[in-house]
Amino acid sequence: MSVELNHTIIHSRDNRSSAEFLAGVLGLEVGAEWGPFIPVATDNGVTLDFATIPAESITPQHYAFLISEQEFDAAFERIKQAGITYYADPHQKQPGEINRNDGGRGLYFMDPAGHGMEILTVPYGGFR
Repeated sequence: MSVELNHTIIHSRDNRSSAEFLAGVLGLEVGAEWGPFIPVATDNGVTLDFATIPAESITPQHYAFLISEQEFDAAFERIKQAGITYYADPHQKQPGEINRNDGGRGLYFMDPAGHGMEILTVPYGGFR
């Protein structure tokens, strides 16, 4: 068996709203609650398990999602329609812009818990 990431826990102020936020942007489904988690499964089988914890205990993390050009178009439209502020860079110095790193497209936005989210169509360095 090869080594694969199976799931990760994402801390949130409200697990349901954070799961619905990300699933809505990415066009994914929110799974059934189990225990303290609200899962969102990605197409490559990794599950993001959102868990509610006190806001002061949340350490902001970065999550990047590799998506197709068509998925980018759809996600970008949902981001704009929802009025979500987005940036071309992770330091938030280029608001309202996307990047074209490595011949693809990408952008950054924040989730409700303060995590940095990224969507990109080509991995860094152009490697797949």
